[in-house]
Order: sequence, then C-alpha cells, then structure tokens
Amino acid sequence: MKTPVSEIKKTIPRLAVTIGDPGGIGPEIVLKALADPSVTENCDLTIVGSRQILQETYQKLSLEKLVNWENLKILDVEFDGKLEDICLGKGNAVSGEASFRYMEKAIAQTLAGEFDGIVTAPISKTCWQMAGHKYPGQTELLAEKAGVKKFGMLFVARSPHSNFVLRSLLVTTHIPLSQVPLALTPELMSWKLELLVESLQKDFGISRPKIAIAGLNPHSGENGQLGMEERDWLIPWLKKEGDRLPNIELYGPVPPDTMWVKPGQAWLGLAAKTYDAYLALYHDQGLIPVKLMAFDLAVNTTIGLPFVRTSPDHGTAFDIAGEGIADATSMKAAIKLAKELSLQRI
Repeated sequence: MKTPVSEIKKTIPRLAVTIGDPGGIGPEIVLKALADPSVTENCDLTIVGSRQILQETYQKLSLEKLVNWENLKILDVEFDGKLEDICLGKGNAVSGEASFRYMEKAIAQTLAGEFDGIVTAPISKTCWQMAGHKYPGQTELLAEKAGVKKFGMLFVARSPHSNFVLRSLLVTTHIPLSQVPLALTPELMSWKLELLVESLQKDFGISRPKIAIAGLNPHSGENGQLGMEERDWLIPWLKKEGDRLPNIELYGPVPPDTMWVKPGQAWLGLAAKTYDAYLALYHDQGLIPVKLMAFDLAVNTTIGLPFVRTSPDHGTAFDIAGEGIADATSMKAAIKLAKELSLQRI
C-alpha cells in the first residue's frame, strides 16, 4: 500500500536536489551522491533538472554500476534554450538559463509545500549573468523568492577525526575587500548574530550557544594602533549584545589570526575547548580556514529562510566536467546535513 504524502512529511524529509549548471560537474556529483545508501536512507529525494542531461551523464560515465536509474525521482524542468547548445566543460548563457530555471522550480515547489528543503549543486554566476539573471548567487535568489530580507551563509563541517562540528557564519559575503569596513555596521552585526543564534537553537538544538566573534584588523586593532573599528564600535557593540543576550556566551573580538587555532586543533582531536560557532566579518576571513580544514566536507547552509537549503562548498569545476573524476563528498555531506536540519523542523 502506497504511503500518503501527508504521512511521508511526518516521517522523513522530502528534499529537492538541483543539478546546478549542466555544463559543470553538478549532474555527476548528484548521481554519485545518490549511489550512497547512507545518503538516500530515511529521506525522499527528487532530482530537479533536465532528464536528458542526467541520462547522458549516467550513460557516459557508466554510473549504472553505482545507481539504479529506475529508482531515481526526476523533476524534468523546461527552459528557454536547446539542450544541444549546452557544452560540457564550458558554461554559457544556455547552461546559465537552465540552472536558473532548475533553481526557480525547486524554490516554487518548496514554497508550495512539496519539499522540506533544497540541496543545490554549483552554478556559475557568470553564466547567470550571461543569461540575463543579475543575482550575485543562488543565496540571493532564494531569499528574494522566499520574501526574506535577512539571511546568512553558514558553513558547516563535521570532522572525520574527532566528530567536532565547525560552524562559521559570514557577516559580509560577496563584496570587494575595500567595501568591507563600510558595509560592517552594528545593525548588520546584530541581525547576523540573531540569525546565528536562532539557527543554533532551532536547527542544531543548542539552547545556550557559545559564539566567538572575530576582529576586523590585525590583533583586533591593537587598541587603535592597527585600526579603529574595534575601539570605535565593535567592542562597545559586543558589550551591548552581551547585556542584551545574557543566555548566550559571546567572546571577542578575537584576533583573526588566532581565532582559528582552537577549531583547527579540535578538528584533529587535539583540543577540547571550542565554541559552537564562529562569526567571521568577511568572506576570506571565514572561508580560508573552513576550506583548509574541510575542503571536501564543508556545506554552505543558508540560514534565515523558511525552509532548509544546503549546498556543497565548491564550484562548477568546468575543467573536469565529464571526466568522471569529480568528488561527490561535499554533495553527500550537503544532503546529509539537509536531512538533519529538516528533521529538526518537521
């Protein structure tokens, strides 16, 4: 007897998995990830993309040894353009249009209640621009479609050495380094901190989180000798937030070059004292250590949305597309984390 959809929602997460830019490694890593029983167990997965591209990838890479085609659930998405104009290994306007429409469909179906979360394979921002879609990335499209103005990029990875979970939230994201001091304000810091606290409590079950907050300048400004931001507003802001959130342990501003020492040691099982999350003030400050520790394991999680969204922490890798050598480890981690977070919300 077939299980009603209402019963499925109560028992297991329903996830949409987009294939990203079809000229990149997205179709390959999605298929490879779904070949792992630990990924597909206890969830209902639907691939969102072009059936023909998935089938061509499946046959070209001889993936029948890994996954049964007949067991795959595929939501075939139409778009303006011809599949034959998509060139494997070279993104173009057509592949950008395709990946945009896959994303649109997944979001629409999720907002309509068909899915509990979305896992997104990598897209090319350049190809989106070539197709006429002026978004910095998938995160901004997700937020717009969901009607959300406050959102954040949280990077999550679990160490295979110690089981330590690294969580790093970026305050500013895809902006030039020269704009970071202008973009950082107490207001922005406050709502990013609020998003982080809410996610730690709601998604990860941490009721009284401990959070380390990075400084902006070397040595956190050295009392104004190496920059004024910490002295002028960051330290006063931190004290004010500590008073406002008495149940949250805030530590900082931590000198950026030393903030990652303990997490790095914990990743290898060499340190016990860590924080539940780390608030980085700009892109590379947060992502260089994450990628150094967990390049193949880190997952990009969009917080602040009304549904779960995760994504591998790597790009389209056009240079190796179609060669069958793409590593699906991060995609597997993204699906597993989406399952965990969705279960917290169901």
